Amino acid sequence: MTKQVTNVLIVGVGGQGTILASRILAAAAQRMAAEVKVSEIHGMAQRGGSVVTQVRFGEKVYSPIIQPGEADVILAFEKLEALRWIDYLTQDGAVIVNDQSLDPMPVSAGAAAYPEGIIQGLQAKAKKVVSVDALSLAQAAGNAKAVNVVLLGVLSQALGGGDDLWQEALAEAVPEKFLAVNKKAFALGRRL
Repeated sequence: MTKQVTNVLIVGVGGQGTILASRILAAAAQRMAAEVKVSEIHGMAQRGGSVVTQVRFGEKVYSPIIQPGEADVILAFEKLEALRWIDYLTQDGAVIVNDQSLDPMPVSAGAAAYPEGIIQGLQAKAKKVVSVDALSLAQAAGNAKAVNVVLLGVLSQALGGGDDLWQEALAEAVPEKFLAVNKKAFALGRRL
């Protein structure tokens, strides 16, 4: 991306690894840009609630906060979360979304139904939507919890930077005992 500041909004639910993903992205962004700012909103993360991380990087970044209409990319670990945050996407932005449904509390409690047609709803609001079966790819890599790193692999193609840069960022942010499976997950996502 050639703009002065790149804005990536990472959205998901607690336990999906959004915070780790933001740390890996920030480590990669530090290798690509002069300044990086990160903001995390945990909410009810420990109970499966919404988690949002904002990563901004470029030549000069004044604030860590992405305003509605400013996200160049929404990286969504769950479909409904992508739809909740779609108003933050720029007119020409892209949505990279894990084609996975995780029931929010009202659905789990039987008070509501999980909405249908979410991917189509995203396509109606965004020029580019990349839907990824990241769970299957993570399982192929050896750990279903590596969905976040599969999606980062997909994101790496949009943001640029050589594979070495991303591998260094993974090694910096991921504990050694999980590094091999995460490298495999990243490679599967990057190939998409």
